[in-house]
Amino acid sequence: MKLSEVAQALGARLQPANAGGREVTGVAGIEEAAAGQVTFVANPRYAADAKTTRAAAVIVSDDFPAIEAPTLRVKDPYLSFARAIELFYEPPAYPAGVHSTAIVNRTAKIGKNASIGAYVTIEPEVEIGDNCVLLPFVCIYRGAKIGNNFFAHTHSVVREWCDIGNNVVLQNGAIVGGDGFGFARQAGGGWYKIRQSGRVVVEDDVEVQAHACIDRASVGETRIRRGAKIDNLVQVGHGSSVGEDTLLCSQVGLAGSTKVGRNVILAGQVGVAGHCRIGDGAVATAQSGIPNDVEAGKVVSGYPAIDNKQWLRAVAIFNRLPELAKAIRGLGKTKE
Repeated sequence: MKLSEVAQALGARLQPANAGGREVTGVAGIEEAAAGQVTFVANPRYAADAKTTRAAAVIVSDDFPAIEAPTLRVKDPYLSFARAIELFYEPPAYPAGVHSTAIVNRTAKIGKNASIGAYVTIEPEVEIGDNCVLLPFVCIYRGAKIGNNFFAHTHSVVREWCDIGNNVVLQNGAIVGGDGFGFARQAGGGWYKIRQSGRVVVEDDVEVQAHACIDRASVGETRIRRGAKIDNLVQVGHGSSVGEDTLLCSQVGLAGSTKVGRNVILAGQVGVAGHCRIGDGAVATAQSGIPNDVEAGKVVSGYPAIDNKQWLRAVAIFNRLPELAKAIRGLGKTKE
């Protein structure tokens, strides 16, 4: 593909314009890019690498300084690079058909152009829309309802009576609708299992990545709203809800009945106590522990999570504690 064709596909402004005849064979990160590849700079820490790159072109923001290599100037370099990957990577194709080892109950309703792989199990009363891809060992429990363009990778599971919308992706080992963690203390000291009779609802355009678990509610529902993205090893507790376009990064844990607003970002290993409310647009930095509600638009850090700027000041003081303690001890000796 010519560089001019890449520019046109991305809606980018090519500089210099006469570089459009260069041949482009693929994409790569700024530190690995070789001749014939397109790379990008979105993080300022890599700006210096753009001056020495051997790449055929660099995707940059409109106001990025001029460099020796040709540039593709766009409003959002990271988003444009994501689209550039699609120009050169062709994912595997999965032809329509049902593998001979798959078990599809006769009462299940499957839409057009379904690709159902080896050892897939589809139980009674399941409904799946058009263009689904179910890779080997996927299991869909009784009564699940699933929309169009469903893509389920190997070993993912949708449990009984759960509802899944259109354009949903389950990565390997994702579990939708496993039992919530509900047990009542008995007089003798043991635990009585609370029947998890609710369901999980996953709306359109959601992706659930590898080995994430979305638990069904004891009563009512657990709901993942449109466009939310759930990273590897995330735990969504029973009765929780996750808002539109929210990101739950790796190893986030939501205890039961947590309410997370829209456009929220919970970074890696954030933990949220049960029955908390996280307002729209809030951000929690990595490893934060949230025991209380968080206002909309707030950025919080630490445990217990506090305003990010206050936390940064506290960390700066914490790092100085040894010298401050020494100075205080010195004051005591002076008075003596």
